[in-house]
Amino acid sequence: MIWNRPMESMKRADLEKLQLERLKKTVERVYHNVPAYREKMQAAGLTPMDMQSLEDLRRLPFTVKQDLRDHYPFGLFASPMRDIVRLHASSGTTGNPIVVGYTRRDLDNWSELMARTLTCAGANADSVVQVGYGYGLFTGGLGAHYGAEKVGATVVPISGGNTKRQIKLMQDFGTTILACTPSYALFLAETLQESGIPRDKLRLKAGIFGAEPWTEEMRRELEYRLQITAIDIYGLSEVMGPGVASECPVKNGLHIFEDHFIPEIIDPVTEEPLPYGEKGELVFTTITKEGFPVIRYRTRDISVLHVEPCACGRTHVRMSKVSGRTDDMVIIRGVNVFPSQVESVLLSLGLTEPHYVLVIDRVGTLDTLEVWVEVSEKMFSDEIRSMERIERTIQRELESLLGLTARVRLVEPKSIERSEGKAKRVIDRRKLS
Repeated sequence: MIWNRPMESMKRADLEKLQLERLKKTVERVYHNVPAYREKMQAAGLTPMDMQSLEDLRRLPFTVKQDLRDHYPFGLFASPMRDIVRLHASSGTTGNPIVVGYTRRDLDNWSELMARTLTCAGANADSVVQVGYGYGLFTGGLGAHYGAEKVGATVVPISGGNTKRQIKLMQDFGTTILACTPSYALFLAETLQESGIPRDKLRLKAGIFGAEPWTEEMRRELEYRLQITAIDIYGLSEVMGPGVASECPVKNGLHIFEDHFIPEIIDPVTEEPLPYGEKGELVFTTITKEGFPVIRYRTRDISVLHVEPCACGRTHVRMSKVSGRTDDMVIIRGVNVFPSQVESVLLSLGLTEPHYVLVIDRVGTLDTLEVWVEVSEKMFSDEIRSMERIERTIQRELESLLGLTARVRLVEPKSIERSEGKAKRVIDRRKLS
């Protein structure tokens, strides 16, 4: 099922024509209403009249997160505050938070995009959608909430946390679709198993999981434990919130809703655009947002774009699952390491629980990597020799994949902190010295 077939299945030529029309209007809007964008364009010798084709987009300067912080709180808004009907913001743990504003039309578009996303997971008016993303200034909760209402589904706005209550309401209310981070879904699955509630007491059919990178191995784990279809969704507050892209039932990449966003892939070092099929950093330009449009925003997310037709009938470009972030990447002895690589090894081996953390330290001038991995209750009671054998197996697989030696340390059950939102996968002690 497709929520908005005329838009989601538009012929490529017609879609690109629509994109160019909307791009021209957006560039003109920011040029005249946002001094920071106008100054950047003038410095590059550009005016809105220079946008004559989609290829001209690459002539525009990039926008980065620091630009948003530098113009805190409302300096990049393209609409007057009287037209802004809602504000969202990041936590601001490293300086000023990122503040985004929405007009009434922006909120209508956002609801439309999340309706498309939920429909990809099978949602309809008979669905009960339990929203386990955080409500408040974080965009996840309300984004999923209004999309579910747009579809006509029944919404359970429980937000994150209170895990035992999540399970109870899931059972009592007949939840059919779960919306939360994949790491929290794993915690819910673990709690469900411990509760002793038979899986057939739940009506759960699908989950839309996002806000952090997760692997195919994690998908298989979630689908096995919860007996659902696990759909990857993508979004970020700076561009819209959730609803930028979503997998369809084919699960062969996430469809980017290109009637609202123009994606690019660039080389994160040279900043040059890359062709379809090559891995690099995702860049987005919004082409329908009024309150807070962004031009060529560097997401720091690593992905690949695919333009080949999808069996589902949608024609929008697909992005591969995010494999990591350039700012989540850690460099150890000259080697780039992403937590998702470690997750892939652990889940493919299936020897431990899927809870882990990377601990990075420095001994003298040498960086060290230690991977802490939880074991099950049964395994924890095994003899030391068995545990050592598992540690060596994981270490060997990690060394083969990463190209460096990592010490593996098996830790007791429940010793790694569970997350109700985005999981913390890295402890970098080098920063403390």
